[in-house]
Amino acid sequence: MSEKRIIVVQGPTASGKTALAIALAQHFQTEIISFDSRQFYSELSIGVARPSAAELSVVKQHLIASQSILEPLNATSFVAQARPILDQLLEENGAAVLVGGSALFADALILGLDPLPHDPVVQAKWQYVFEQNGLEALQSSLQNKDPEFYKQVDTMNPTRLMRALEINELTGQSNLALRKGPRKDPSNVVRIFINWPRASLYKRIDARVDIMIADGLEQEARHFFPDQAHLQALQTVGYREFFAHFEGNLSREEAIDKIKQHTRNYAKRQLTWLARYEQIIALDPATDSDLLATALVKIG
Repeated sequence: MSEKRIIVVQGPTASGKTALAIALAQHFQTEIISFDSRQFYSELSIGVARPSAAELSVVKQHLIASQSILEPLNATSFVAQARPILDQLLEENGAAVLVGGSALFADALILGLDPLPHDPVVQAKWQYVFEQNGLEALQSSLQNKDPEFYKQVDTMNPTRLMRALEINELTGQSNLALRKGPRKDPSNVVRIFINWPRASLYKRIDARVDIMIADGLEQEARHFFPDQAHLQALQTVGYREFFAHFEGNLSREEAIDKIKQHTRNYAKRQLTWLARYEQIIALDPATDSDLLATALVKIG
């Protein structure tokens, strides 16, 4: 490998990204940088599918449980933290592996941030809408004002929704028109994703939710229930549905079904984002029993 390589493992939730990233990091004798916007937070574990202690012990994984939910991390602050780590790994090891489901964060690190406008007054307006009327009000507003971007954004993430509404209001344009979109990756970047057949992916999602329930997701959500109103990191799949159950709006069974449904919806949006890239290696686990070997051949 003549040039310093950045290997990006991304794709839908529950597709097996962590295991492949660990194998790649071991092969290239380097470390991993996570760009999963939910796994940054040290207080959250089961509901964000944090890698197990065994997985974390095999290869060092940066930005996993790296900060408190009291200090939310946006794309700008993520890049500020991740860039020095990436530069060091490339310098010392000649390669780095990035893995996660939040493609916006990976793109910000690899391609740079889009210069989008900001107005604290407009930001405060949408924050107030969220506090008074909840996530559904943000979803409805963005779907009405910017329907094309709504199809791609994580609709369960209030921070992303409020930011998109702020940008739309300030410019009168779609977020898609203002974002640079799929730019060409530098020559040393290789993107990989595990391309499960849709039905198989959904079965994996449902099975993982069942495991999370067995591991204590309901108890974890109950612990954070008193803080849900003022901590945006808790407004995410796996927690919000149980919060609705605790409030008496959903039965326990309905909450679990909603978690599965919303996770499948999130996976669909992740797959939509993947279609933006001009070059990405799709690995098919349905026909290939050794994804690492296939990935290494394609990486070259």
